[in-house]
Amino acid sequence: MAIKARPVEAAFEAAKERYEELGVDVDRALERLAKIPISLHCWQGDDVVGFENTGESIGGGLAVTGNYPGRARNPDELRSDLNKALELIPGSHRLNLHASYAETNGQRIERNAILPEHFRGWIDWARDKKMGMDFNPTFFAHPKAADGRTLSHPDEQIRGFWIEHGIACRHIGASIGEALGTPCITNVWIPDGSKDTPVDRRWPRERLARSLDTIFAESIDPRFHRDAVECKLFGLGSEAYVVGSHEFYLGYALSRKKILCLDAGHFHPTEVISDKLSAVLTYLDEVLLHVSRGVRWDSDHVVTLGEELVAIAQEIVRGHYLDRVHIGLDFFDASINRVAAWVIGTRNMLRALLIALVEPIRRLQEYEALDNFTARLALLEELKTLPFGAVWDHYCLSQNVPVGLDWLAEVRSYERDVLSKRS
Repeated sequence: MAIKARPVEAAFEAAKERYEELGVDVDRALERLAKIPISLHCWQGDDVVGFENTGESIGGGLAVTGNYPGRARNPDELRSDLNKALELIPGSHRLNLHASYAETNGQRIERNAILPEHFRGWIDWARDKKMGMDFNPTFFAHPKAADGRTLSHPDEQIRGFWIEHGIACRHIGASIGEALGTPCITNVWIPDGSKDTPVDRRWPRERLARSLDTIFAESIDPRFHRDAVECKLFGLGSEAYVVGSHEFYLGYALSRKKILCLDAGHFHPTEVISDKLSAVLTYLDEVLLHVSRGVRWDSDHVVTLGEELVAIAQEIVRGHYLDRVHIGLDFFDASINRVAAWVIGTRNMLRALLIALVEPIRRLQEYEALDNFTARLALLEELKTLPFGAVWDHYCLSQNVPVGLDWLAEVRSYERDVLSKRS
């Protein structure tokens, strides 16, 4: 049974009063939340397969587990699934698209030859939905990436192919940004590395730096396009050495004035990106996040409302970084309903941001400035049991999306009527 509006609003008014006693402007927090776009990743809907039909496995340190029925098999199905997910998520958001999702009308177009026209269907869809888009070159699942090396490859011809792919993707990103009226962030991640301990760590990184410099050589209007580079600790097939490590890309982003992408699953299991935000933003203008949930390794589980997710949101809000941090998601789970995975993960990211936005930050800062760590700890613990859920339910109601678990019934209906009919 659908949750009725009257008890939701009554609970919200009571919760609002509790927060206001602590000096929190709840209405202002909700207005700010409504303006934060989350970039939903297209690859959750089809298990990172894409639409090139190359016959290659994903590779490049990526693996999707599970065989839940209903995987999107073509662009129209994927857009339909995204439509359903977006209907169930409050706020206005973005789409994060990989180059391997080009629409080529059955023609085999090499990745170094893709053009903006191959993404016209996606641009038109996003324009109709008044959404922005972000973009990613696809440096994996290709014969020229079979040995796990692309922009750092010692073979000049292979390296040149991938450089051309990167250049083509920047032009596509710029076309997307210009068409949609909001800058497109084109993020470079490569799988290059070594399964076992290499002797030569220097020259692959020298080659990668030169390749990136060539890709980024052309100046593009920042009103339409922004460049980002993404680091990683290790992957399948690159357990011992990754060319594009955190230190490499941090230095590159600083020296070339690029956006640094931090992926929550790309570090050691005991590392967290929440602590890295204020460190890198001391020197960088902007950061791109790929919010994921690594379990044991970079396994990209669906984002849950856990301690680190809340900590990421708190660091963004407490540090006044909302205008300097671009939030995207990066997980893929084929063991559950894929549309539900989008809804669960995105709603949790928004929940975490709301938890951060309704903190009495000024009071907490005052306690900290006075070295009153007792009061700071007491208040932080008290906040954990305040009626945040009532504020979230009101927000969903005000955004005309289902409250509580009501969205799950809509996903089940969509599965019965649409997903189950896909072979």
